[in-house]
Amino acid sequence: MNVRVLAVSRRQPEWITAGFNEYARRLRGAMPIELVEIPPADRRGSNAVEQVNLCKWQEAQKIRARYRQQDWVVALDERGESLTTTALAESMSRWRDEARSPAFVIGGADGLHPEIIAAADSRASLSGLTLPHGIVRVILAEALYRAWSLLNNHPYHRA
Repeated sequence: MNVRVLAVSRRQPEWITAGFNEYARRLRGAMPIELVEIPPADRRGSNAVEQVNLCKWQEAQKIRARYRQQDWVVALDERGESLTTTALAESMSRWRDEARSPAFVIGGADGLHPEIIAAADSRASLSGLTLPHGIVRVILAEALYRAWSLLNNHPYHRA
């Protein structure tokens, strides 16, 4: 099973990249994680609701263009189902058994367009907090590694 993280963002600070890459490296042989960075829409000018909605719609078009047929799309959204390590591990087991590849979608500065959320196969929340999208990719990579550890009786997960 290959995991993809579709993230709307510009270049991230080195510490974000290093954090994500550390967990991706740990999973390389067992469950590769591919980071697909999607350039955000141009937000110069007005912050009016119409402009924000237009930017989110433009980003949604770029996101959809990166979907693959075998993807199980998980929209990361603060109003999604709260994830636990056990629930994520169970989902990973199911995706593996069904030959599906999860594609986690991280929105840009203004979040995901409602069409992306509505069309996703599932919706998940990593936290009740609103988190910067760079930090979300690190938390997600660690959560995936921890869930993999649980499935494989690896000592990393000690709960």
